[in-house]
Amino acid sequence: MAIDSEGGRCVSTDIAAGVPPAAALFHSLADETRLRIVQRLARGEARVVDLTAELGLAQSTVSKHLACLRDCDLVDYRAEGRQSFYSLTRPELMDLLASAEQLLAATGHAVTLRPAQVGESGS
Repeated sequence: MAIDSEGGRCVSTDIAAGVPPAAALFHSLADETRLRIVQRLARGEARVVDLTAELGLAQSTVSKHLACLRDCDLVDYRAEGRQSFYSLTRPELMDLLASAEQLLAATGHAVTLRPAQVGESGS
């Protein structure tokens, strides 16, 4: 499933096209919009309307990137009445983001990719 004009694709589509799974995962997370959604969902579940307001993105943009993240099995949702609440499904993703923060800091490009945990100091 192509999801943007730059040819960004979801993990399962990349794997089906012969891309190794690790490369497909990193390719999926390389998209800035998906990474911003993951960062926001790391703080807790959210509806599409919450994500559009907080990230300043169009509903269609958020929805297509959530569909990709769901296809990757990184995000899922629960229905409550007519609303859907999205959340991260893989806690290991926070470990990956923490490692990326450490690597980027070590190379002189410090960034914050995940919310600070209680008792954790900023880098």
